[in-house]
Amino acid sequence: MTTMIHNPILPGFHPDSSALRVGDDYYIATSTFEWWPGIDIYHSKDLVNWEWVASPVNRESQVNLLGNYDSGSLWAPHLSYADGKFWLVYTDVKTYAPFKDTLNYVITADDIRGPWSEPHFLTASGFDPAIFHDDDGRKWFLNMLYDYRPGHELFAGTVIQEFDPETMKLIGERKHFYKGTKLGVCEGPQILKRNGWYYLLCAAGGTGYMHAATVARARTLEGPFEDSPYTPLLTARDEPTNPLQKSGHCCFLQIGDEWYVTQICGRPLTERGNCTLGRETGIQKIHWTEDGWPRLENDTISPDLDVPAPKIAQGVTQKLDHSERIDFAPAAADDPAQGAFAPGQVDSVTDPAIPPSLKTLRTALVPEEDYSLTDRPGWLRLQGGQSLRSQHRQSLFARRWEYFDFDAETVVDFRPKNFQQMAGLVLYYDTQNWIYACVTFDTEGSDTRVLQILRCDHEDLEYGCEQVEIPGDAPVKLHVEVRGAVARFSYALGDGELRPLGGDQPADHISDDYVERTIKGCAFTGAMLGICAQDMDAHESHADFKYLDYEEKR
Repeated sequence: MTTMIHNPILPGFHPDSSALRVGDDYYIATSTFEWWPGIDIYHSKDLVNWEWVASPVNRESQVNLLGNYDSGSLWAPHLSYADGKFWLVYTDVKTYAPFKDTLNYVITADDIRGPWSEPHFLTASGFDPAIFHDDDGRKWFLNMLYDYRPGHELFAGTVIQEFDPETMKLIGERKHFYKGTKLGVCEGPQILKRNGWYYLLCAAGGTGYMHAATVARARTLEGPFEDSPYTPLLTARDEPTNPLQKSGHCCFLQIGDEWYVTQICGRPLTERGNCTLGRETGIQKIHWTEDGWPRLENDTISPDLDVPAPKIAQGVTQKLDHSERIDFAPAAADDPAQGAFAPGQVDSVTDPAIPPSLKTLRTALVPEEDYSLTDRPGWLRLQGGQSLRSQHRQSLFARRWEYFDFDAETVVDFRPKNFQQMAGLVLYYDTQNWIYACVTFDTEGSDTRVLQILRCDHEDLEYGCEQVEIPGDAPVKLHVEVRGAVARFSYALGDGELRPLGGDQPADHISDDYVERTIKGCAFTGAMLGICAQDMDAHESHADFKYLDYEEKR
């Protein structure tokens, strides 16, 4: 019986995958947008199960995301290997429209886990960069070309320019070498050289339900590039019931004599509805036709939910559940691998009590300034920071939703003194879209702490429940059940039983699709679950969190 890989292989917010083989090791790099540290890299030996190994953009000297707009920042990385080291190119997107300030950088590392180098700026002509290492030793930089001029196509096709690895700069002239297909919105260019052909793999049709992947080829990099007769390579644009919607943005991956492509996909709650898990990474098996073109193994353009695993993975069991309980405890004093943070250190979080699944927004939280695991051992102390609307510095740790149905829980010990201080559990999309169950204070109606649900829907802020007074100083357990489109919060005092907090909340609003319709623009990230603290008064209060539990209900 053939072992099958169930898609997606990286569930939840894991878009724009770039796949790489180095010997018997396989890697996938994905976008992180405004979440810090930047760019997540996963490793596998069999293409079935993947584990996180690095977030290479982890120092503020590599990129400054403070103030970047929602769904901007780190887009579509490309990972490659040559000359005994790893190469990573990425874009820091600063502005939305009518122009796009797209700052493209390259960094390198001898080991995938780092340390990764300081960045070298390359160009700002477009986004979705890639480096192609030709077998003659020359290197080429590719990206899409963004054309702001009225009356022109914004996505003007792809450009190529030689890259000098000695100076880490582009040299020679930029050439506009491919304009895309009739599907439009040509982006994400990357090149594979095989049997004397240069195969150009591009994304097309945008990132929504019209998304696709296309292939063209030429005998030389100068072209002309001929489109595949099997165009597109992959899409679900004409199949509204396919479980892997928004399919596109592929990347070739060879394992032995077998070939695959990684892909973007989205799984809507309803037909062409909201995708709360964002854009995810899937995989499809392909074969090469007699005339040298890649096709899906099923000889269609339709992605499959389940695909045959490679030969070396027969009998391997795929891990599907990504439940996680995070108990906040400092590293053991005798653990030499986990040194204490120095005050002011701003590298990515490496403390064992802060696992890589937890991310912050736009910058690192500074140990012993923004948070502490030592002030109250066994608890995570978060200093009250800026509001959930801030695009600068927030006191927030969050992890991805990786399944439609899950329970999450934390215990918070917090004693606010006014209504501008709050802390709790948040379902978060971006600064303008979130659902927040928080402990706060109401100086008008009560002289005690209160529980409240705050719901932000673009520019509208409203209450999601009647406020509940919290007697005494006991810690508060906050719990949320997410079941597809609906979230239900509850709470408990001390060791008491859970009680409902408000009614049904619109969990499906925490999605690209809902946000795009609301802002009438583009949204690209995914749903996150977080713990956070705000002090919009003096920035002097703090909240203590005992744990964060995320349990999938399959």
